[in-house]
Amino acid sequence: MKIRGFEKISKYADIEFTMPERKTKKSAGYDFCLPENVVLEQGKLKLVPTGVKAYMKDDEYLGMHIRSSIAIKKNIMLVNNVGIIDADYYNNEDNEGHIMLALLNNGREPVMLNKNDRIAQGIFYKYLVTDDDARAEKTVRSGGLGSTK
Repeated sequence: MKIRGFEKISKYADIEFTMPERKTKKSAGYDFCLPENVVLEQGKLKLVPTGVKAYMKDDEYLGMHIRSSIAIKKNIMLVNNVGIIDADYYNNEDNEGHIMLALLNNGREPVMLNKNDRIAQGIFYKYLVTDDDARAEKTVRSGGLGSTK
């Protein structure tokens, strides 16, 4: 039985790239590497593919964070600061649960990110709900990115 982990989405199934992994025994985050080269234009926002989806328990989410070395050295930020990947995002009908990174280049020139560059890290978290949380039990995800209403 699968509890939590990562899989390639079908579009990237035949593309070789490094899957998310922790680099040390005490690392909290799983480093996400790019499945392809990407250019971030100066001052522009770009949705960058990871080629990966995540599965987890119902009371967990995956927090996506920019790697500090990328943010500082390349002047790039994750626009929403922390991306929240809900458990029901996995295999959704719109995009199969593809984790995308909303990156902004704050620098003065384009930035080239290469295939297999470690760009972000994902950390699994547990969360709590309130006593009167019954409405959420009736709501079903209707699609992919930003689809929960």
